[in-house]
Amino acid sequence: MNATAVIIIAIAAAVVLGALAFITLARRTDVRGAGALSAETTKRDRVARAAATSAAESNTSRAADVEAAGVAARVEGGLAPVQHDSGLTAWVPPDPDALGVSRRQFFNRATISLMAAGLGTFGAASFVAFLWPTKVGGFGSKVSVGRFDDIVAGIRAGNGFFYAPEARAWITEYPVDAIPKAEGLYASSLIPGLEQGLIASYQKCPHLGCRVPQCLSSQWFECGCHGSQYNRVGEKKGGPAPRGMDHFPLEFSVAGDVTVNTGIIVRGQPIGTNTTGQEAEGPHCVGISEH
Repeated sequence: MNATAVIIIAIAAAVVLGALAFITLARRTDVRGAGALSAETTKRDRVARAAATSAAESNTSRAADVEAAGVAARVEGGLAPVQHDSGLTAWVPPDPDALGVSRRQFFNRATISLMAAGLGTFGAASFVAFLWPTKVGGFGSKVSVGRFDDIVAGIRAGNGFFYAPEARAWITEYPVDAIPKAEGLYASSLIPGLEQGLIASYQKCPHLGCRVPQCLSSQWFECGCHGSQYNRVGEKKGGPAPRGMDHFPLEFSVAGDVTVNTGIIVRGQPIGTNTTGQEAEGPHCVGISEH
């Protein structure tokens, strides 16, 4: 079971538990806690109310008997009976359930309702987010740049340079006879690409981040911002840059497709690294080389 399924199950469980808690607590007449009455106290109050009601009814009955006796005495004595029609009725304690909810009950139920609504909204949003298709590919991930044969042809058609805009990378040929030197200096993630005769260099200059273009006359990379220069495989040759150009690992499928893993940026080689021995092959496009 993957992490996504576990998270979805956990959110669903939280929503169900919240709903059960709401239903259970909403059925109570009050929420237990600070200020709530215990069952024993509630029982004593109920007994006391019943006793008070019985006493009131008893007193009302006795008062009615006394009044009836007085009326009978007046009639026997020749007196007119007193007309008694006050419109009053005997007091009966109200039913607690008929009074509605108390203030505490209202706030408790409102709190539970909001909590359940929040959990439900969070669960629904998370579920939709996991099911919603997300963008894949693009810079920062693995970018397919074409078939191996097409890239090699593109390098030669570009006079030694092939640019992959979706990967923000330059792809150039790496001399096979220089691989023994590279194995002791380059990161292991770059070696598979070097063994296939290719290297991918990040277009961003390590100095201040300018985009480094190729110079067809010198067959180097030469930054027009501050004059940093690199040979065709990105090793520093001159200028203020603190190191060589950074690189991306290359991956090769059985079908011959080439992928640039732009999610991994391999730090460029230190100043003085020169595994290929390539010097400028013509005039510089920017400034003068500083060896």
